[in-house]
Order: sequence, then structure tokens, then C-alpha cells
Amino acid sequence: MKKFLNDPDNLLPESLHGFVRAHQNLLRVNFNPTFVFRRDAPRQSKVAIISGGGSGHEPLHAGLVGPGMLDAACPGEVFTSPTPDQMLAAAQQVDSGAGVLFIVKNYSGDVMNFEMAAEMYSGSQASVLTNDDVAVEDSTFTTGRRGVAGTLVVEKIVGAAAEQGANLDRCCALAQRVNARSASMGVALTSCTVPAAGKPTFEIAEHEIEMGVGIHGEPGKKRMPLVSADELAAQLLQPIVDALELTSSDEVLLLVNGFGATPMMELSLMFECVGRLLDGRQVTICRSLLGNYVTSLDMAGCSITVTKLDPEMRELWDAPVHTAALRWGR
Repeated sequence: MKKFLNDPDNLLPESLHGFVRAHQNLLRVNFNPTFVFRRDAPRQSKVAIISGGGSGHEPLHAGLVGPGMLDAACPGEVFTSPTPDQMLAAAQQVDSGAGVLFIVKNYSGDVMNFEMAAEMYSGSQASVLTNDDVAVEDSTFTTGRRGVAGTLVVEKIVGAAAEQGANLDRCCALAQRVNARSASMGVALTSCTVPAAGKPTFEIAEHEIEMGVGIHGEPGKKRMPLVSADELAAQLLQPIVDALELTSSDEVLLLVNGFGATPMMELSLMFECVGRLLDGRQVTICRSLLGNYVTSLDMAGCSITVTKLDPEMRELWDAPVHTAALRWGR
């Protein structure tokens, strides 16, 4: 294993110090318990949007904190849920009195700890579970679909609504709608390596891929031989088309997301392959995002996320955002 490391046990706090140093105009960080939050928080009369999860998926979630998106993010250790005291402290820091919306990826540890934090929090709050991964219905550490890159789409659209003054009930309903209209599926070419473990999470042969892999290296639908990019795109897209019941009248957001070790040239190729397939179905890609946004440390591979947009969702996607990872409209 070759990585930039001092002490693996100190990787997260050192990394967060560096991340916030690089974005000190936007962010602050609290330790003991650990959370990253907007420098200008709390924002008067604004619903606070909070998310989090295990580290190793950067820029999700800390890279999505800022105007137009999250108010705070709670990073756990690598691939490990944040603790309830992190979530509770973050809520207390950023709640302006308008309430808190927790956006939670569907992993058992995340769900349990966010539920505990919600029970301890005395302010007005609600939670929304993201479960956009259509690869498998039940997986390691989950009951039902996993929450993956569609979480970013939920956070962007709901973050924009909150920035514009939407109340807690509207933000919660909107998050549920965006999640229901989003579907994702990923493929791994290699395993990832957790720094503390020092070896690949799973073994995969040079000629093999894992179709439907999870963002922690969980098994997917099947292990299969490597095929062309066109064939991979077709196998990734078909379950998404089925889940969303896409028709020729639909307008969609297409996110092609890298898992951390795939070059942009290859991600761009995958975007083209998926785009041609959607063109063939007369589905209109009216918004797009391409790059590494919900990663799995150093895994080679990618995921495809499609969100069926309605006019309100499209307008909120276009609304200004200013975070470390997403910036437009300002």
C-alpha cells in the first residue's frame, strides 16, 4: 500500500484541518465532536440541512457544505458512521430556530445513529433517508436499497430550497420527492484500500469487474468479465430505466460519478456512452454533472445516477451554490 500518511489513526483530523485551511472563507471545523459547518452559520430563519457519513467518499459530504447546499456535515472515520453526539452538536451549532433536516444515506449505522441524535435533539427536526442504489434490494449493512450518489442530488436541490426560505415541511417533502425520482448503479474495476487495513477490501482478478458494487466495496449484482464501455453503460443504465420507468417525454439530470481512481477521460467516455443510450430512448439530458463526487477512496470505477426532473427541481438545481466541490451562479 502506497498512500500519503503519517499515522493512519490521525488521518481524518489532519485531513479535515487541511481541507478547512484550504476553504477557510467558506468553512469551519469543530473537533470533539467532529463536524464541518458553514462559516456564516447559523443563518437567521433558514432551515439547516445536515448530512454525514463515513469518510472516504470525498467530496461527499464536507465538500458540499456552503451557501445553497449543506449547513453542516458530520464525517465519521473511514467507512464508519458518525456518532450521535457529532450530529447533535452539529444541529445545535447551525439551527437558527427554523428547524433541522437530516439527510441520511441508507446504511444501518448511519440510520441508527441519526435516529439517536434526532431523539436527543430538542429542536424542530425531520429526517429523510436516501436509497437510490438499484443494484440490490438488501446488502451488507443495509435493509433495502443503499444510499449512494443520488444523495448529492437531494442535498443540492433541497439546499437551494432552504436557502430560498422554504420551511421544514417543504424541505422534507422535496427531499423525499427527489430521492424517489433518482436511481443509481455502480461498477468497480478494482477494490479500494482502507488505510488502517493496509490491503484491498476485496479481491478481483485483472479481467473481472463487480457490477452493482457499493461505495464501501460491498458486493453488487454479479462478478463478470470486463466488457466494452458501451456494454457497461447498457448494463448500468437498464436497471435505472426500469426503476424510474423512463419514457421519451422525460427530462433528466445525468450524473456520471467517479469512485476516486478513474481518469476523467474514461468518465467522459462513460458519459458519452450513457448519453447515446438515453438519446436512443428520446430521453432528454437537460442537466448534467461529471466527475468524482461520491468516491470510494482509491477504487477504480464509476456510478451512473439519473434523476427525473420536474420544473421546480430543475430550477432549484440551477440555483446558486458555493461549496468546495460545487460552485455556480455566483
